[in-house]
Order: sequence, then structure tokens, then C-alpha cells
Amino acid sequence: MHGNLKQNAQLLNAYLKELSDLSHAKVVVCVPYPYLAQAQQLLQNTSIAWGAQNMGKFESGAYTGEVSADMLLDFGAQYVILGHSERSTAYCESDENIADKFMLAKQHGLTPVLCVGETLIEREAGVMEMVVGQQLDAIIKKCGVEVFEHAIVSYEPIWAIGTGLAASPAQAETMHQFIRQKLTQPSAQAEGALKILYGGSVNPQNAVQLFSVNGIDGGLVGKCSLNAQDFVKICQAAEQVCETLVE
Repeated sequence: MHGNLKQNAQLLNAYLKELSDLSHAKVVVCVPYPYLAQAQQLLQNTSIAWGAQNMGKFESGAYTGEVSADMLLDFGAQYVILGHSERSTAYCESDENIADKFMLAKQHGLTPVLCVGETLIEREAGVMEMVVGQQLDAIIKKCGVEVFEHAIVSYEPIWAIGTGLAASPAQAETMHQFIRQKLTQPSAQAEGALKILYGGSVNPQNAVQLFSVNGIDGGLVGKCSLNAQDFVKICQAAEQVCETLVE
């Protein structure tokens, strides 16, 4: 819940100026609902895509305050973040509720960015894989594992978000391997189509190290996306890693 028309314009224009020459890394900006029209106006016909930070779980109806998938599509949105920890904790969104949204997003051609992760207490108890597995199982049970083809999952350790303390490369690699194995092993055709991002205090200092970890396909950037210089450096780090992989 950041930004206004003036700040957004400065930020997005800075992105466009500095990131227009990226050849491999893909950039997506997910904005608050009121600014979808502005994002569409400034970003259409550019290399930067846009999306929303949440979505309602119904097609339409008497759901005051909610925003539907079709409404997002009206503003050219291609992506929608679902199940972010701040939504789950502050607004008590259940795994089942998020699964409904995930299925609806896929049905409407939106690419869901599903957030999964564990709290510090859960990690210290050693149940992080069980917790993340349950979050994924809610969607698998409702939609089948095939629904993850051409979707995005973001592993965001809740204990790292906004703290400046990211998961270690080893911690991130282990969890990304767990997620990929769970979602691709039963369905070989989903292999390669599923993207798994890391989201938890990604910054210019740790971006190259994190993006170089086997199984991490990119980052879901929070606080640093509000600073054009920081975000540009993170995107350039992703580009650098992509170029190394291509070579």
C-alpha cells in the first residue's frame, strides 16, 4: 500500500529508462488496484508487464470491495499475486480461499504468482516443508498438479520479509528443490514451465548470490522495488545471471 500518481510515474519511468535493454530477464510490476490504469498507460507496448497484488475469488456479484479477474483484464493485467503472507496474516486468508483464487486466475488467463512460506517458529521447529507442502496441497487437491504449468510460485520465508535478513543460499535451495519436486515430479510436462521465485528481503547486495542458486528462477521484490536505483540493480543482477546461464 504505497505510492501516488506522481511517485508512481517517477518510479515507472525510471524503470523504463534503465531496464529497456534487458535481453533475458523479465520484469513485472504489480501495483495497487487504483493504479492499474496508470500502469497500463505507461507500460503498454514496453518490455515491462504489469499485474495486481490480489484478486477476488468470485466471478462477479454482491462482494463489495472485491476486484474480479475480468476487472484486472480490463486494465491489461497479465499477472496477479495470490496468498502473499501479508494478506494471509493480516486478513486471515485461508489456503482454501487462495486455492479458489488460483483456479479462477488460471481460468481467465492470468498468471498467478502464488506465495508460500513459513514463519520463524515453524522453521525453528523443523516443519517448514510440511507447512509449505500443505499450502501447495490445497491447490493440488482442488485443481490438480497440472494447474501449476505456466504458473509462478514464490517462496517467501515470512521470517525474512522486510527484515533485511534473507534466507541463506542453502536454505533457499533446499526449499526450492522441495517445491519443484512436489509440483513437477507427478507431471513431467510441467517441468520447465513452472517458475519458482525467491521472495524475502531481496536486495542489490544479495541478488546475484540468490539468483545464482540452483532452482531459483528470479525474485519477488518488496521494499527495494520502491527505490528505482535498488530495483534496477536487482533486475540487472537477474540479467547477469541469465546471460551466464545462456553462455
